[in-house]
Amino acid sequence: MKNVTWRESSRSGDSGGSCVEVASMRNAVAVRDSKDPGGPVLVVPRPVLCAALRGLIGR
Repeated sequence: MKNVTWRESSRSGDSGGSCVEVASMRNAVAVRDSKDPGGPVLVVPRPVLCAALRGLIGR
């Protein structure tokens, strides 16, 4: 996970609220808590993430 570029949500602020960061990988997307960058990372295969998002938006 050291060679990926993390992107923080544009909704993130300095108030310490809940926020996530994502990183694009070759065949997956990684997600982590922006307040705990050394903590656990969830890695989701792209097809699984796409299917989940389609289910959420109803397409």
